[in-house]
Amino acid sequence: MLALLAAFVVACLLFLSKPCAREMRLFLASLFQQLALSLLGFLAGLRLLGGVAAASAATETMPLMPSFKRKRAAATVENAEEAAAGGGEPSVLDLPELAIDCILERLPPAELRSMGAVCRSMRERCRSDHLWERHMSEKWGRVLGPAARDEWRTHLASAGESGGAGSASGGGGKRRRWLAALSCVCPVVSWMRPRPDGGKSSGPALDDSIMSWYLSMESGKFWFPAQVYNREHGHVGFMMSCYDAELSYDFHTDTFHARYPPHGRRTVVLEDGVQWDRVRAPPVETLAHDLHTSDCLHELRPGDHIEIQWRRNKEFPYGWWYGVVGHLESCDGNEHFCRCHLSDTVVLEFNQYTPGSRWRQALVNRKDHREEGNEGDGFYGGIRKLRSKDDISKWRQLWPTDILE
Repeated sequence: MLALLAAFVVACLLFLSKPCAREMRLFLASLFQQLALSLLGFLAGLRLLGGVAAASAATETMPLMPSFKRKRAAATVENAEEAAAGGGEPSVLDLPELAIDCILERLPPAELRSMGAVCRSMRERCRSDHLWERHMSEKWGRVLGPAARDEWRTHLASAGESGGAGSASGGGGKRRRWLAALSCVCPVVSWMRPRPDGGKSSGPALDDSIMSWYLSMESGKFWFPAQVYNREHGHVGFMMSCYDAELSYDFHTDTFHARYPPHGRRTVVLEDGVQWDRVRAPPVETLAHDLHTSDCLHELRPGDHIEIQWRRNKEFPYGWWYGVVGHLESCDGNEHFCRCHLSDTVVLEFNQYTPGSRWRQALVNRKDHREEGNEGDGFYGGIRKLRSKDDISKWRQLWPTDILE
């Protein structure tokens, strides 16, 4: 303290000399700040010491009676027991089980996840599958099929294998021990589960719960199999078709990224901004390169709506193309005299193409239908009859404004 005062005096004397007046201004200001802080700290220390001394003197002159000490300790124990028994402020956990479930069932996904970070008990409740089944069905049900569920199980298995390798290196075990220790102090830390991949991923932690599947879909980390109508932004070569693809959700735009498998000389094709109304769950479990077994040929008659597999050549995957069953050339189309449904030949019409186009019509054998076609016109595969009005209405919504050549 005395050294600072001496330095302050010297600085003032130097400041009076004109040659170094400018140079000493900044130094003097800095020195004054240090002096003021030191003085305040010195005064605060004196006050603290004085307060402690006064408290010690008061304690020595008027000691607490032993009976008062015991009563204060007993009161503290009683208050702790009352708080533990819930005698303090009311909590959500004090409500009946049914009331808590009713509240949680009405929460949207984001709030349900936030509620799970309150405490351990609420965390387990909020992860329950029966709470997330409705959210999963409402948002993702129309684009997820059995193939997506199988892909999710495979995704979990691969994540578990990579997580096992990470734990063997020792890093995962240390992190689990730290989280276990911190969770004893802060219940919110219990929500931070160690990741199977050792913490390398920035997405949500993975497990076999529906909540984990939902959050993986929402984050876009999980690519799932589905089908896309009019692929590649409605390219004219794919109008009125639906092709297999792997999709990933983009929560920023509420659209999907599509990844189409390679075919022929083309590599993987990517498409961004795929709208919800262009995505559907695969209606059958037939893979894109496999021939679908047709089980509706015997009942097809003119006017029926169908989807048929078609591919450009043997190296291409199949796509599903919309068409209707037409009349034979020998039939005048009169429903009272039509016998087309009795013939072994089925006429398929694709009315999105102009009359006379080679893509306008195709003939298939009702009794022995296999893949038919050639390198010039492509190959026609399996057929499925559309029985749902929603499926038919969907294709009509996608009908092109101009007739295709």
